[in-house]
Amino acid sequence: MEYLSINGRDEVSESVITKEMKDAIGVESDPVVYQIEEGAILRFAEAIGDTNPIFNDKNEASKTKYGGIVAPPTFLRSIAHVKAPEPKVQVKSPYPANVDGGSEWEYFEPIKVGDTITATSYLADINERKGGKFGSMLIMVRETKYINQHGTVAALQRTTGISYQPPE
Repeated sequence: MEYLSINGRDEVSESVITKEMKDAIGVESDPVVYQIEEGAILRFAEAIGDTNPIFNDKNEASKTKYGGIVAPPTFLRSIAHVKAPEPKVQVKSPYPANVDGGSEWEYFEPIKVGDTITATSYLADINERKGGKFGSMLIMVRETKYINQHGTVAALQRTTGISYQPPE
C-alpha cells in the first residue's frame, strides 16, 4: 500500500503497478535491423515535401560534410512502421482508456544511405497518478534506441502512453 496526500488528507491507496511491471523496466526487445536505402530516403523526403538537397539531391549532398544523402530527422518514424521492435515482456494496464502522451526524439548521428540501423525498445519508466481530471492514470515511457553499424546511438525516441480510469 502507498500513502497519498489528496487535498491535504492522507489516504491509503493500492498501487496498480505490479512487481511484474517493475521487473519489465529496462528489459530490451530483440533487435530489429534496418538497411537504409537511398530510394526510401528520397521517397520519404518527397512525401513530406522537404526539398532540402541534402535529403534528395545526390550531387549537392555529396558536397556537404556528410558526403552524401542523409535522412530527414523524422525518417526513423517511417522505418519503424515496417517492423517495430516487439517487447519481450508485455505490460498491460488495468485501465480501459488510453491516450498518446507524445514522443520526444534526440538525434546524435545523421542517418545516411548505406547505414545499418539496429533498433531495440524497452519500458524505461512507469508511474501512476491518482485523481485529477482523468481519474487514476498509469504513465508508461518506452524508449527505442537506434544504433548504427559503428555501435553509436544515432537516435533515441521516448514515447509516453497514458492509460486511465475515467472518474465515475
